[in-house]
Amino acid sequence: MQYVFDEPWRRKALQGDETAVKLLVAHALQPLYGFCLYRVAKNRHWCEEVVQETMLRALRDLGNYEPARAKNNILPWLTGLARNEIQRVLQREKTTASLQALWANLDDDLLGLYARIDTEPINDEVLEREETRDLVNATMAQLPDHYRELLEEKYVQGKAQRAMAERRQLSEKALESLLTRARKAFRVTFLELSRQLQPI
Repeated sequence: MQYVFDEPWRRKALQGDETAVKLLVAHALQPLYGFCLYRVAKNRHWCEEVVQETMLRALRDLGNYEPARAKNNILPWLTGLARNEIQRVLQREKTTASLQALWANLDDDLLGLYARIDTEPINDEVLEREETRDLVNATMAQLPDHYRELLEEKYVQGKAQRAMAERRQLSEKALESLLTRARKAFRVTFLELSRQLQPI
């Protein structure tokens, strides 16, 4: 179910309506966690801190959320707040999310398979490996928000393209074009990350 965070909802939330606030928390926690985790080097404690602080700030600054401008989709606004919290945490810890550190357990054979994705399909065994899932999630974390949300709706949540198009006020043909660009961005980013992990 796609919730609509429109002006009537915002007014209720600003007035402290418990149902409106609970709706935001229920809808936003999981997407925010996924957005933040790979931006804080997969450190779950940092991620939980970022998500908690983001939600607190969102409730405090809800007057700055503009439903009409956001087309009643609050997630891009929330991820904008989350980016600031991520920077704060990383600066405090004086660290950066090093790809080499994140995937030090990737072996040369696996990296070679990733590098040949242009010419060879990846078999099911490789797709099911935790390292591949990590790299896919890291790739998603690097994508622009609108591409990431589009791919998650289509391939993770299994939403119908017609519903996705209607929510964005697009034709199905325009949505398919956008999906094509999102898939291309994913492929390019995945390849680039895998190349960065290749031994020098």
